[in-house]
Amino acid sequence: MKSIYETVIKESLAELKETYRTSEITSNMEEYWRQALGLYQGSDNEGQETLLKIMEQTMIDTVSHMLGIIDGSSTLNDSELEPILLLDSQDTENELQDTFLEFIEENELYP
Repeated sequence: MKSIYETVIKESLAELKETYRTSEITSNMEEYWRQALGLYQGSDNEGQETLLKIMEQTMIDTVSHMLGIIDGSSTLNDSELEPILLLDSQDTENELQDTFLEFIEENELYP
């Protein structure tokens, strides 16, 4: 779970922070990116940190939900599929999401 957290959340958050910090707003940029960069760059340090915490919380929630779908503890809307993931030939039924959230809580990684 630590590797998932470090790779998916921490690395992505660092890349986003660098992108938001260093990107210039240009006229040929998508409107969404102009607005997002403007919001981040126009905020004081506290506002920028708050935006990054919102992004981090969203990433944690998304990873948790995906793990829940993979391990079967969450369902897919309008789908008959029942995903099963085997790790070392062991069924991960209902364990991945719980283990990830335990790791987050035990290490006080919620923003």
